Amino acid sequence: MSVSFRVTSEGGLAIERKLAGLVKAFGDLEPLMQGFGLYLESATIDRFENERGPDGQRWKPSLRARQQGGKTLTDRPQLRSSITSQAGPDSVEVGTNKIYGGIHQFGGTIRAKNAEYLTFRLPGGLGVRRVKSVTMPARPFLGLSSEDENELLALTADYTRQQLGDGA
Repeated sequence: MSVSFRVTSEGGLAIERKLAGLVKAFGDLEPLMQGFGLYLESATIDRFENERGPDGQRWKPSLRARQQGGKTLTDRPQLRSSITSQAGPDSVEVGTNKIYGGIHQFGGTIRAKNAEYLTFRLPGGLGVRRVKSVTMPARPFLGLSSEDENELLALTADYTRQQLGDGA
């Protein structure tokens, strides 16, 4: 079974216009898209450290982070470590292959599929807790911040200069 979700960011209008012009002038932009991907992977991973979404809003702390300390979405490194990019001739995709990435990005309610209750082990060996559902707040980690947009514009300008032979 395959599960996927997609967050599409059209980005700033300035980036869209510049990229359209570059595609027309140079054709295949895969090297630029690879640069975008590396930058956006790093910026996304930084969000786990800062616990803020692309819009700058602080994530709602998780119960575990409040009770045990640490950071939200970083108790285990799997989600953060799964951030990758894939570049093409005129686009780049940045995301995760983790099935639970969508609930963290968008929020939502989790209900038991094959039982009446969800069952959770309580920390410190204090037993288990049974609930009918859990509502997860959105903690967006994918997307473009205004800083990201500025960096992508700077990468685009550098790429253009290199292609025109005006700097290296």
